[in-house]
Amino acid sequence: VLLLSMVFAHTAVIDLNFPRSSDASIPELNEEQLQLQLIVRKDGFSLADSQAGLIKRIAKQGDDYDYNTLSDVLRAVKQKLPEKTDITLLLEEDIAYQTLVSVMDTTRSYPAVVAASLVEAELFPDISIGDAPPQSQTPEVAR
Repeated sequence: VLLLSMVFAHTAVIDLNFPRSSDASIPELNEEQLQLQLIVRKDGFSLADSQAGLIKRIAKQGDDYDYNTLSDVLRAVKQKLPEKTDITLLLEEDIAYQTLVSVMDTTRSYPAVVAASLVEAELFPDISIGDAPPQSQTPEVAR
């Protein structure tokens, strides 16, 4: 009876990489050291890189974040940097937990059709999480 009443739980584990403290002696970044940053604010997303600055700002549509546009922009970046697998999510204070989960799901993969089957294609599965810089320090340079 005890064995029949057991409930099996399936848990998923996501490995997170927390950013290390910065070192002032780091030389100028090259393509392999490029760091993608997705800043999540109450008014939308800002995707930036450590070399060129702001790549794309994606405003909210009404009260909802625009995850479809974010996925499209991340796919375009992945085409330019196919070997890149890491991204840093920087969240503003009071961002809802569900928003964090949805952003992580969007940055990790996207649905793609391969050989008439729907699969999850990889984007940036190695995710680090941190605090967003103040609004005045957001990168403003666009490519």
